[in-house]
Amino acid sequence: MSVQAGPTDMLGEAKGPSLTLRYLRERAESVVISRIARNAEEVDAQYSWPADSLHALAEAGMLGLHVPARFGGLEQGMEGLVTIIETIATACSSTALCYAMHCVATAVIAAKATVPQIERYLKPIAAGKHITTLALSEGGTGAHFYLPQAQLVQKDGSFRLDGTKHFVTNGGYADSYVVSTVAAEPGAEPGEFSCVLVDTKAPGVEWISDWHGFGMRGNASRTMQLKQVHIAQENLLGERGDQVWYVFEVVAPYFLTAMAATYLGIATAALNCVVEHVKSRKYTHSGESLAELSNVQQGIARLWCEVERTRLLIYDAARLGDLGSPDALPSIFAAKIAAAETATLVTNEAMTLAGGIAYRDNSRLARLLRDARAAHVMSPTTELLKQWLGRALLDLPLF
Repeated sequence: MSVQAGPTDMLGEAKGPSLTLRYLRERAESVVISRIARNAEEVDAQYSWPADSLHALAEAGMLGLHVPARFGGLEQGMEGLVTIIETIATACSSTALCYAMHCVATAVIAAKATVPQIERYLKPIAAGKHITTLALSEGGTGAHFYLPQAQLVQKDGSFRLDGTKHFVTNGGYADSYVVSTVAAEPGAEPGEFSCVLVDTKAPGVEWISDWHGFGMRGNASRTMQLKQVHIAQENLLGERGDQVWYVFEVVAPYFLTAMAATYLGIATAALNCVVEHVKSRKYTHSGESLAELSNVQQGIARLWCEVERTRLLIYDAARLGDLGSPDALPSIFAAKIAAAETATLVTNEAMTLAGGIAYRDNSRLARLLRDARAAHVMSPTTELLKQWLGRALLDLPLF
């Protein structure tokens, strides 16, 4: 990948977090208009990974969102993550998801990055030359993504990795993968989990089948097989046994925030779509537009309230996360729950308000409805998050 405009070019003389976020949103909107929106229908129809859209984000200097500024990145937190991903998701849900997974994986790498990891991963990410992603989910543990079964064995100063990861977004297209593992050699502590970086061209990495999903069709959510993959000592993230720390201090807050922003963008797009439709649609016998009907007006008002309530909750949760507030994690749980429920409600109701024309094969609203359904089943599921939130509010341990 090549960079046409880096972070300094993008931000200019802007000072302060609010101005920075405004410039980030404006740059994201520019990329959406010029590249991402025009690719969205084809990405969905062809089940194709949004290569051009990701390249456009790289060229705009936005891959290094969570890379520290001293390494060439934008050094943004969760509010910056929400700002950009919501903007992208209003045009293409698949691109938003692919970018989101890259950003979360970047945050994981940056959390305890060593000098070799800074040079090999963070600096190329900031330069728009490297895409990373998460590889956490496994078939045997389902929604409990924090309990890996992939086995990591240490031998002669390096590691060997064996296992299978499912639903790896950007699968086969990313340059590196943040993989969760469990120690398997004799004498290892029970449940000693670790995270390692696996390069895409590492011998022993194989990809099983292409992704053909009901929704989010362009995210390349593939199955990754790891067969005696050699992992250098320097590719271990943090210390051995740190995986649980990474999951709940970095992965969970950033991932849930990113997913909340994605589904907020979907809900916003559906609302905008149905508003434009009812304003332009007229009855030939009376000349009256759908927008003049009282039940349509009430329906639009209800959907707007749902979207705006959810937006305020998500941005507030992101700000609490950036501040390190003790209330951040419950708020982030609630934000993802609300985003999932809002996205499914708004896309469904928008279909009803738009009428029969929305039920054309692969209409814009139909695509949004399909994409929104992923919100409840993507791990951690809405039901699991409600359980975690309830336990947190009752001062009980999450597990």
